Amino acid sequence: MTPAEFRQKLSLPYEAKVAHAIIRAREFYDRMNGEVFCSVGGLDSITLLAFLRREVAKDIPGASVSVLEDKSIQTVHQTFDNFIRLKPLKSKAQVLREFGYPVISKEKAGKIQLLQNPTAKNATVRHAIMTGETGKLGGFKTKETGSRMKLSQKWLELFGGPENQTYGTRYQTAPFKVSNRCCYYLKERPCELYAKTTGRKPYMGLMASEGGQRAKALTLHGCNYYGKTVSRSCPFAIFSRQDLLRLALDLHVPVPKAYGRIEQQEDGTLYTTRAQRTGCNCCGFGIHLEKRPHRFDRLRADNYDEWKFWMYTMGWGQVLDYIGVEWENEWPAAGTGRQ
Repeated sequence: MTPAEFRQKLSLPYEAKVAHAIIRAREFYDRMNGEVFCSVGGLDSITLLAFLRREVAKDIPGASVSVLEDKSIQTVHQTFDNFIRLKPLKSKAQVLREFGYPVISKEKAGKIQLLQNPTAKNATVRHAIMTGETGKLGGFKTKETGSRMKLSQKWLELFGGPENQTYGTRYQTAPFKVSNRCCYYLKERPCELYAKTTGRKPYMGLMASEGGQRAKALTLHGCNYYGKTVSRSCPFAIFSRQDLLRLALDLHVPVPKAYGRIEQQEDGTLYTTRAQRTGCNCCGFGIHLEKRPHRFDRLRADNYDEWKFWMYTMGWGQVLDYIGVEWENEWPAAGTGRQ
């Protein structure tokens, strides 16, 4: 598909999207001669594994760094046979201490990390992050002519301080490091190594509707990507959140407690009664956009000791304070755990 064709398929009805996903998933399986696996995390990829085993092949293995997930997600993982549990390359605490905290978004955290770690090699990129001016390699774009390199003013105010002397600005300097390297050491690299050692290629539960870098990559490469060193399939690439939840119901997928239940509003909109998204419990990507009870509120309700560890021992409370996210006052509606 061209990017234009891909965007057109985003508006297809549910039944057509499911049919499309079946075609793409089977195509990938055949092209890889069945040497595939499903990378599994939360509800999206749990649904994908159930879908693949029904529509493609019953023996497709699942693989996951399960230890990073909410305990209720781990419980669902344990119900699957032919399921490989991978180990992260570093512990969550190690990654935070060595590289920094994952906040705002993966893309923005990467930019902040560059500002906090200036070198001669990244000077041009740092200039683009500060000003939007991309230089020769970026086609001499500016913010006015379509450059998206500049960090938004809101975040420059909080994280642009390391460049104050260069640009004559008065931005703040965060008292902690920021990084987007968590996923690499905790999830991405372990899955890459599994794929390399087994020769299997992954199915992934990514959807363009999630936005960000994922949307860009899926729009550019489509559902199935076949490269010289990397091949992968994302059968749900054109799904919306509503499509995913409807398919989960159709397949009778076990919904982890972290999500609550899948229910329907009066207008027909499906939603999960607790978390809408889950991930590693030390991840802060998107936390500033969540209404309370947010993910850390729910962690407090479900596992108070773990919440205390991340908030106080590992410093997440300081990070949330800095970016303006409330966390210390207990939120009664967070769940049914400790009150």
